[in-house]
Amino acid sequence: MRILHVLDHGLPLQSGYTFRTRAILKAQEARGWQVAAVTGPRQGACADAVESVDGITFHRTPPVGGTGPVGEARGIRAFARRIDAAVESFRPDVLHAHSPALDAVAAWLVARRWGLPLVYEIRAFWEDAAVGNGTGREGSARYRATRALENWAVARADAVTVICEGLRGDLIARGVAADKVTVSPNGVDLSLFGEPVPRDPTLAAALDLVGAETIGFIGSFYDYEGLDDLIAAMPALVAARPRARLLLVGGGPMEAALRAQAAASPAAQAIRFVGRVPHTEVERYYALVDVLAYPRKRMRLTDLVTPLKPLEAMAQGRLVAASDVGGHRELIRFGGDGGGAGAGEGDTGTLFAPDDPAAIATALAGLLADRSDWEARRGRARRFVEQERNWSSNICRYEPIYQRLTAARLDRSWPRSSART
Repeated sequence: MRILHVLDHGLPLQSGYTFRTRAILKAQEARGWQVAAVTGPRQGACADAVESVDGITFHRTPPVGGTGPVGEARGIRAFARRIDAAVESFRPDVLHAHSPALDAVAAWLVARRWGLPLVYEIRAFWEDAAVGNGTGREGSARYRATRALENWAVARADAVTVICEGLRGDLIARGVAADKVTVSPNGVDLSLFGEPVPRDPTLAAALDLVGAETIGFIGSFYDYEGLDDLIAAMPALVAARPRARLLLVGGGPMEAALRAQAAASPAAQAIRFVGRVPHTEVERYYALVDVLAYPRKRMRLTDLVTPLKPLEAMAQGRLVAASDVGGHRELIRFGGDGGGAGAGEGDTGTLFAPDDPAAIATALAGLLADRSDWEARRGRARRFVEQERNWSSNICRYEPIYQRLTAARLDRSWPRSSART
């Protein structure tokens, strides 16, 4: 099986998007499939048209000038030309395009010409992501146009995959056939990010965390992550747990505002900003943290999309506390009939009310006060990742899709002008 992945961007850039991509491609290679990727104009300037990064072959599309619809149309045409050249050299059996919809449109143009099946993978609805990032407004003309383009791409793809049940349910509500949409959830590459490293006492001392009860967030600082609510919770948390400290690792659009908020907080002395760190160093910071907190705000984006970072925390043997939004509820498992709003303590983590600093402080203080079940909960969370969110097994979800589409292609009478030679 030969799969050509069509991407907005990829390695060596670092983001949740590129880490998921790497995990997929590496797991497919380990399964014996041959893979390559094409990145779009937003990758930026690259020295070589084709390059190998971490053992993966990337075909690069040069940046394209222009903004708005005209710039996007030019970008699609340039991307399609580059995908076409990659198909010519790599000769894939399947084109696998990943969000956003612009990638699917470019891939569809090439798939139609070559008679190739097209899988379209949606990691988030980009109109909702724009709202979450503060660059868009729900219901605006651009929001509606992006949603319409998404629907257009889904209708023309031969199969659709999504990263969670929230996205699948939303597509079905739009009228997409249920059997067309498969969930391929976020996961962790346990061969790369599997064994927790020992706590580094030198790093703990440098951050003044020796003897601390450390709450951590490791990720991107976007508004929808709710880090302002986490910082606002710190005075009450420190009042209840004087040794509580907050460790923030990462960066992003909200960093300056969050630093200013922390500096003005009565709990300023308990808040540490580390900045961005290389992905290879992240495990050292996980090892310093007792509880990873994910206080995402409630909105369409967070209700529909599951994040990757809580799974990494579970793989690292850390406790997870998260806001009670739909994306988190797919990761925090409850025994018996539990679950849902206000469910609290679960088998794999703790939920607290979103957009509520007091609820965050109460939940975190309760966790820090009672450690009797910590080891058991860590073990349950780790097993959840190993059994249900491990890329070595997650990758199996693609196989029946690829096999069905390639078999259907062989059964059809494809136009001679589209056939590979």
